[in-house]
Amino acid sequence: MVYFDFISSKVGVSAKQIAATVALLNENATIPFIARYRKEKTGSLDEVQIAAIADEYHRYLEMEDRKATILNTIAEQGQLTDELKARIEKCWDATELEDIYLPYKPHRKTRADVAREQGYEPLAKAIFEQKREGDEAMRRLGDKREEALQGARDIIAEWISQDEQARNAIRREFTYSAVLTTKVVKGKESEEEAQKYRDYFAVKEPLRRITSHRLLAIRRAEAEGFIRVDISPDSEKALDKLARIFLKTSSDTTYQVELAMEDSYKRLLKPSIETEFAASSKEKADEEAIRVFAQNLRQLLLESPLGQKRVLALDPGFRTGCKTVILSAQGDLLHHTVVFVNNVASTKTLQQLIAQYQIDAIAIGNGTASRECEQMVRVSLDTITSTPYTIHATPQVFVVSESGASVYSASKIAREEFPDEDVTVRGAVSIGRRLMDPLAELVKIDPKSIGVGQYQHDVNQTRLGESLQQTVESVVNHVGVDVNTASKHILTYVSGLGSALAHNIVNYRSENGAFPNRKALLKVPKMGAKTFEQAAGFLRVTNSDNPLDNSAVHPESYGIVEKMAKDLKCSVADLMNNATLREKIDLQRYVTDKVGMPTLQDILRELEKPSRDPREQLEEWHFDESVHTIDDLQIGMVLPGIVTNIANFGAFVDIGVHKDGLVHISEMANRRINNPAEVVALHQHVMVKVIDIDKQRGRIQLSLKV
Repeated sequence: MVYFDFISSKVGVSAKQIAATVALLNENATIPFIARYRKEKTGSLDEVQIAAIADEYHRYLEMEDRKATILNTIAEQGQLTDELKARIEKCWDATELEDIYLPYKPHRKTRADVAREQGYEPLAKAIFEQKREGDEAMRRLGDKREEALQGARDIIAEWISQDEQARNAIRREFTYSAVLTTKVVKGKESEEEAQKYRDYFAVKEPLRRITSHRLLAIRRAEAEGFIRVDISPDSEKALDKLARIFLKTSSDTTYQVELAMEDSYKRLLKPSIETEFAASSKEKADEEAIRVFAQNLRQLLLESPLGQKRVLALDPGFRTGCKTVILSAQGDLLHHTVVFVNNVASTKTLQQLIAQYQIDAIAIGNGTASRECEQMVRVSLDTITSTPYTIHATPQVFVVSESGASVYSASKIAREEFPDEDVTVRGAVSIGRRLMDPLAELVKIDPKSIGVGQYQHDVNQTRLGESLQQTVESVVNHVGVDVNTASKHILTYVSGLGSALAHNIVNYRSENGAFPNRKALLKVPKMGAKTFEQAAGFLRVTNSDNPLDNSAVHPESYGIVEKMAKDLKCSVADLMNNATLREKIDLQRYVTDKVGMPTLQDILRELEKPSRDPREQLEEWHFDESVHTIDDLQIGMVLPGIVTNIANFGAFVDIGVHKDGLVHISEMANRRINNPAEVVALHQHVMVKVIDIDKQRGRIQLSLKV
């Protein structure tokens, strides 16, 4: 298809790869499945490239639908010529397509329509041509001369505004010289709510240079009614461009065309193109914000898990105390109570619980009273040896992000899991489970509520939802899922499954016991061969009689591994456990017309490290004991911190004072960087220097240039 060439130019891969990828997508293959198990067909495209192709193909389908609508509308008007039809069918630019359609697009009655009804169109045509006939027509006008000329100018103004050459000329001026200007709404500047936007009360900045986060902040201030925004190019240059197109002589008719042109620019063209650029700049800012959000979410979901350990989790609080829960190594709720900071009895309660349940690790939410709660826990651990309680080892202590925990605790999912417990217990359980396996717990929460984005409520919500859904699916399938322990919530994101099948898998497991092998999944209601093909490689069965079931080797490739083992006169298990045997494998012997080196190399890598969790090991870490509030900070202090969020302009770091500090991008390195992700990752432990403190606004400026 011709459009494959167009997608190729935008995505940067060959038309052949695009055709193969689109064919797989049309067969309902998922992006993770295509990227992992169909490398021979796509030429080893990764998930990002496949997603880009899917997006462009979707735009192509939308454009095809739009063309059909436009062709039908123009045909119904009786104005569709063969030339116009051919031009529309060959058009692949959305803006150009709408320009072609503009003169035929149904609209509300305009000043030009009124003038046409009054019979002024012939006069408008004569004037617009700027010839002698037009001058003569103007001289023949009687008492209604001004009315007639105004009507003619209204018609000409509309023609100019609908002219493709004129619209493109103004677009070029907007592209190169448009300036975004803001002005505070009178009377709003003194409102308390407006103060967070005071940096945007009087902005004057070239549109093409304004950063995405700054534009989104301006648009939010505008939406909340605190400022007005204007986007304008140099008007003189814009009118000069139009004059070169439409002004032909120096006659009376030319003067009328010039008046119509100026009116067209001010009343029609400029507002129309301004709307376009407001939308396109917002869309560009949205895409950048969504990209950063998705990148942060991916890092968060891939955060190091503690694993299956016995955990005591606390959701800190002053007035109502710290809700405390005990979780088994499998994440089951065993006990819950409340303890209070700065309370001797609570210290003893913690010591008793730690000993009674032989706790391996303690998770503390990072909200209000977190530092005080942590101090109480550490005192309990420091003095437990002087009590009658016996512990096998001192538990590790971790401060855990509780962003979104309150959203989870009030959700339908939480009510289903803990119908007899209140929201405080559910929240504490979520904190503990996040320590054990962040991915398994965070998939239960709407990604927009996890707190790792900027302006997530201001961007295109449909596009944001699609991107975050795709990110979660990518991470879940990258890590893999144990089908015998996974919740239905994480199973929902496995390639090809979805909510209904995830529910069926959990129900089947409950009724029939653990799945003995991957093949048993075919017994699950609604699990057809196609769905099994999409999902099987991402589902693990740890105690299967076939060791490949606990690997990322797809069942369709089992025969290849079995042949490798047979050729080496050993079992598949021997092959997976013996590096010397694997070194003897000549992959070239197993290349066929369907299986190439990319798949064989993936198989060999998986045989080396079957079921390896790609996430890093979790390390214990804690804040500076001398710093608890912003009042404890002094400029020049160097403190340990943890990166809580990353934006285009810098990174936010928690240093344990209940208020994250900002490391601006200029303070991240002793060299120029374009993206904070070059230097830091989400939840990375860092050392930062305090360089400014604004207690009134609650702002802390930090530097990584320690």
